[in-house]
Amino acid sequence: MIPFPDISPEIFTIHLFGQAFSLRWYALAYLVGLLIGWWIIAALMRRSRLWGGTAPMAPGKAEELLTWVIFGVILGGRLGFVLFYEPAYYLANPLQILRIDEGGMSFHGGFVGVVVAAWIFCRRNGIAPLRLADALAVATPVGLGLGRIANFINAELWGRPTELPWGVIFPGAAAQNCPGVEGLCARHPSQLYEAGLEGLFLGLILLVLVRAGGLRRPGLALGVFVAGYGISRFIVEFFRQADARFITPDNPLGHVMGGPVWGITRGQQLSLPMIVVGLAFVAYALSRPKVGDDTA
Repeated sequence: MIPFPDISPEIFTIHLFGQAFSLRWYALAYLVGLLIGWWIIAALMRRSRLWGGTAPMAPGKAEELLTWVIFGVILGGRLGFVLFYEPAYYLANPLQILRIDEGGMSFHGGFVGVVVAAWIFCRRNGIAPLRLADALAVATPVGLGLGRIANFINAELWGRPTELPWGVIFPGAAAQNCPGVEGLCARHPSQLYEAGLEGLFLGLILLVLVRAGGLRRPGLALGVFVAGYGISRFIVEFFRQADARFITPDNPLGHVMGGPVWGITRGQQLSLPMIVVGLAFVAYALSRPKVGDDTA
């Protein structure tokens, strides 16, 4: 078992006018992930040959796109968490919806938020939505990986109990009251599993796809990303502790569909449609000729 490293969730704190303002690793992960994503998109737009001709938009437009994406991530991520995980609580306490600083963001909600924001951006600027979606797909895994590392530093979204040698003894309630375990228990560092699958591995797949001319097939990178994320999240959910609100004595694994032993969690439930939609985009893209081919 590995003791949890002594890392504070806050990088630094300053006090102004009697108020404390902290920069947290989670906020920094969002900021750095968005900035790297912006840089990747701008770089892709400067390489017309990757697109089989003309890039979907001018590189300078990436800055305006970043503003839209930020709003989509924050609004979609927060509202997704409210609707998917704790609707009853927030219905009774609507002002708490605004307390983003206390945590509570959903990737699936953030994904929907970015889709809506990007679609509006495309309509306003006359950009082909599917081609811009491919660029966003290539740029996203970096931010996902950084966000999961920040989850680990925050000691949140930890995994199920394990006796494997790389199990981590997380602080607080995570180390207590594990079924069948006396004393402190170790858990899967599922945040790092997700960082490896959703961030590093999926990002490398998309990079190879781009170098192989994948952007010349509109919708292919988008489909690979959506299906890849869904598959990665579905796998990791077998090791990740389900939300406490879904766990009961009769349902210790927190399944929302199926039985208490053979069933699926809320994260898996939300990932299944992503896998289907992603594979549909892949099939559509492969059925069309490459942009720039003489047959196009």
